[in-house]
Amino acid sequence: MPLAHAWAIEVDGEASGGIGLTPGTGERAVGTDFGYWLGRSHWGRAIMTRVVRVCAPWAMDTHALHRLQACVFDFNHASVRVLEHNGFVEEGRMRRAVCKDGVLHDLRLFARLRCEHLSSQE
Repeated sequence: MPLAHAWAIEVDGEASGGIGLTPGTGERAVGTDFGYWLGRSHWGRAIMTRVVRVCAPWAMDTHALHRLQACVFDFNHASVRVLEHNGFVEEGRMRRAVCKDGVLHDLRLFARLRCEHLSSQE
């Protein structure tokens, strides 16, 4: 079973965000949950797109994962673009799944599959 990983994202010599993997267990050990964040002052510079471009294939190849999945808030359009630019496909919506600042929000579920990852490299 793969181990959980977490890394700081450094921008201009400062810790400015993070990215991590939480492996599935039991029957779900074929996949990993993938999450990230970046400080607001660094938004709009394609930093996270580049980080995910390196981290996602590394995770899939290193751990022979069949699935890498991420959930994003329904209002986080920038995070959706990061995932889509890196081969993640939207699979569904978890309605009213989280409460942020006293407001219920949906979570959008995205995944990147090994079979799609490998075929894109050919």
